[in-house]
Order: sequence, then structure tokens, then C-alpha cells
Amino acid sequence: MDSLFSMDVALYLSRSIELLSAFFIFALGLFLLYSLLLYVKDSTQKESTILRNYPLIGRFRFLFEKAGEFLRQYFFAMDREELPFNRAQRSWVYRAAKNLDSTVAFGSTKDLRQPGAIIFVNCPFPKLEHENAALGPIMIGPYCDKPYSTSSVFNISGMSFGAISKPAVQALSRGAKKAGCWYNTGEGGLSPYHLEGGCDLVFQIGTAKYGVRDTHGNLSDNKLKEVAQHHQVKMFEIKLSQGAKPGKGGILPGLKVTKEIASIRGIPAGLDSISPNRHIDVDSPTELLDLINHVRKVTGKPVGFKTVVSSWRWLEELCELIHTRGEESAPDFITIDGGDGGTGAAPMSLIDNVGLTLTESLPAVENVLLKYGLRKRIRIIASGKRVNPTEVAWALCAGADFVTSARGFMFALGCIQALQCNKNTCPTGITTHDVDLQRGLDPANKANRVANYQKNLVKEISTIAHSCGVSGPRRLNRQHARIVMPNGMSTPLDELQPYPEPSVHSQQIN
Repeated sequence: MDSLFSMDVALYLSRSIELLSAFFIFALGLFLLYSLLLYVKDSTQKESTILRNYPLIGRFRFLFEKAGEFLRQYFFAMDREELPFNRAQRSWVYRAAKNLDSTVAFGSTKDLRQPGAIIFVNCPFPKLEHENAALGPIMIGPYCDKPYSTSSVFNISGMSFGAISKPAVQALSRGAKKAGCWYNTGEGGLSPYHLEGGCDLVFQIGTAKYGVRDTHGNLSDNKLKEVAQHHQVKMFEIKLSQGAKPGKGGILPGLKVTKEIASIRGIPAGLDSISPNRHIDVDSPTELLDLINHVRKVTGKPVGFKTVVSSWRWLEELCELIHTRGEESAPDFITIDGGDGGTGAAPMSLIDNVGLTLTESLPAVENVLLKYGLRKRIRIIASGKRVNPTEVAWALCAGADFVTSARGFMFALGCIQALQCNKNTCPTGITTHDVDLQRGLDPANKANRVANYQKNLVKEISTIAHSCGVSGPRRLNRQHARIVMPNGMSTPLDELQPYPEPSVHSQQIN
């Protein structure tokens, strides 16, 4: 019996080996045939020199080039080497979003001798924990019918439905409500997913005026009123430019203009939609003030503008005009976006080289407002590459009343910096409309991470403030930060970018 069983097993194994061998030979034959066809194709095509000179083998070059960005991220780059955000920055956000311990051991891996490094000026007698000043509300828009008061110092920057997915918008909206911060809708209009979380919203009016446009693309007062009727919409932000692509409009391909997105934005479904590179009705400081006051009159809510700053003469002209018209005509806030801001897609020539970073532009803009006596009238919002407590605390030192971040909250949602925002293949479901990829992003779970990240970041900037000897983040100013210079020595921020002397303008307007 055992012998018979052994014969059956041997026969079974023999047949299995024969089948596997046949399958292997068949697969090898297919592979060789496919390789031959590729060889012929590569050697005869004329588009790629590499493939024409090195058919088949040359394809490994493109494979390694494609895999390189992922291999660098996980195996070869040091913790503080990568751009736009290094592993140390991302890891802090991940830990904060998961509410894990964010302390580190042994010593810092940050080289504080590098030019541009930020050093906060600690006080020999820091504030105690019970001396922490509550983040009391700040009013925006004192001349509005419905001014906005908020205590939140760190908020969610503009991310449109369409640029990011439905579950991502839902998670951000719910998370903002839990954290008590605001969420900027981005220029893609007001979706039901922005509203469903119950958070405060800032409605952004882009150059295409999505969501508040008529059939010809002009601003519609009726649509403005409809948006303003939502009690969650607290402010309106007119977007002049953004950090990643100042002076550049955009195109939303017709394939992405679904019926839902078309309805929200007020455009035809299935057709390419063009965003001009500026508002066609704004070509001067005078026209900008006119638009701000028109939107404020129609909505009754605070109105400001977002811009990248590389020179300030036009801001001085704006302030002079406000001085002539009266301070009630001023924008209620200015959002300053750094030239190192992010986007889903932008030309490299713009994303690399156009627009000043916040390091230079933020204190300069505050100086202009101080010079003209408008600093208390116009609130300053800093945006652009602020994801960790250090960058946020520096922005508060440099003059910001509020700080907003988009990519920081994307990391809180689970972004791994795969650099596929423009390809509809985002592996974390954040910037894709592929429902299979979106399935991995659970709005309820990620909403908690969004709230954790916001709260833990505010907690740490409060810790920095205490170390500097002040009772809260809003007490920070330029005296509390130093910048490392090329010689390795640091210079106080208030010496590097000093406050202006009082001017005739500031005396008169006050």
C-alpha cells in the first residue's frame, strides 16, 4: 500500500514538474518574443537616441530614473536633505497627527550653522505653564456688517474640491471643526463637502471666479449673496496669485470637469476651463480696492486678498489710496504667500524662480503697513511652506497674525510626498479622483489626525513662546528670533529687517 502511494506521489510530482517546465518554456518564449519586438521597435524609432543606440537595454535607464525619487526618499536621503520637505519635517507632522510623542533623544540633527537657520532667543526667566495667555479672539473686518472673530492662530490654506478628492475635503472640514480653525475653500467653489463638517470657511475667489460667476465668467452678485448666506462662510479672499505660480493662470481639462464639479464651479461639464492669469477686472490698486469694497458691500463679510510679493511699491500705492479714501476702504486682511508655496502642477520656471519667500516678504509687508499706520486695521496671514512649529513661530515673530498651511495638513491626511499630485495617481487618495485610490482615505479617521496636528502644533509654538519669555504665540515679535548668516554667526531679526520709523502717513491716519 505504501509502495503504491509512493508511486502516485512520484507520478504526481513528475507531471507537476513537466507542467511547470512547459509553462516556464512558454513564458520564456513569450518574453523572448516580446523582447525581440521591443528591440526592433527601439532600434527603428527616431524619438529617443538612447533607445535607438541601445535598444532594449536603454529602457533600464528610464526605469531607474523613475524609481530614483522613491529610492532616494526611503533609502539614500538623510533626514534633513530632501526638498520640498525633508524626512524630519514630515515625520514631525505624522507623529503630531497621530498624537504620538514628538520628543527626540540625544541631540539635534539640524545643523544650526547653516545660513538662514532660525534660532529663537530664549529668556533666562521663561514663563510658567500657568502663565500661558489664552489665544483670545482677534477681530477681522471691523467695518463689516458681519465681522469675524477667531482665536485660531494656525489654519488650513486653500485646497479646492477638484484639486483634492471628496474624502480629503470631508476630512479637512471635519478636522477643522474639531480643532476650531478655519478652512480655506480654494478657488474651486463651495462644495457640500466643505460645509458638511461644520467648520468656519474662507471662500476664495480665483481669477475664473468659480462658484460666484455668471455664464460669461463675470462676478455675479447673486452668486456672492448665495455663498454669503451660509453662516459657515466667514470671509472672502480674492486670490491675485499663489506662491508656486505667480502670474500664471491654469486649465482644468475637460476630462476632469465632471457634472458635480461643473455644477459647483458654474462651468460647462466636459469642457476645458481656463483660469486667466489675473482678474480681468483688476489691473491697478484702484481697481483692487474697488473689487474688495464691492464684495464686502454685497456679502457684508470681511474681504481681503492673497498675493505673492516681490516688490512693495504697489503696496505703498495701495496704502496711499487707502489714506485718501479712508481706512474703512482697506482690505480686511492680506494673505502673503511665499514663492516656495505648493500646487498640484506648475511650470518649473515659475515654481523655482519667481516670487520672494516669506523670509523676505513678510517683514517687508508689515513694514509697509506700519509706515502707513494700517497695521492694526489690516490683518496679516502668512502662507507658504509652514508645516512645523519652527516655521510657524518664525512667521508670528516676523509679523503674521495668522498662519495657514496646505501641505502640512496634506501630510496630516497621510500624504507621502509621492510627487504625483498632477497625475491622478496619488497613492494616498488625496489628490486623485480614482475611487479605488480614494477608498484608502477614511474621512472620520483622518479628521482626527487633522485636528491632532493643528492642536499639537499650536501647543509647541506656545512652548517656544514660553521659552522666549512671553505668555503666548501672539506675543512673539522680531526681537525673539535670530537668523544665521553666511559667516556662521546669527543676527537678530529686528536688526536684519528693522521696524520703520513713524511717518507722516502713520501719524495722519491714526
